[in-house]
Amino acid sequence: MGDVIAFKKKSLWEKHKGRSLCRDGFHKWKIVTKQQFDVKQGKLVTKSKCVRCGKEKTELI
Repeated sequence: MGDVIAFKKKSLWEKHKGRSLCRDGFHKWKIVTKQQFDVKQGKLVTKSKCVRCGKEKTELI
């Protein structure tokens, strides 16, 4: 038999690392699609997604 490895439980700091910034409204936005055209409004739309929490937003140009 092999050696038994004791797994370490993640601390609260490791578990919630980077999430408090998003909770306070400081997201890390990354552009998903550079240019997309909105037919109904006739404008260009930029879609962004937060790297940390996965929230999405759209901006009209």
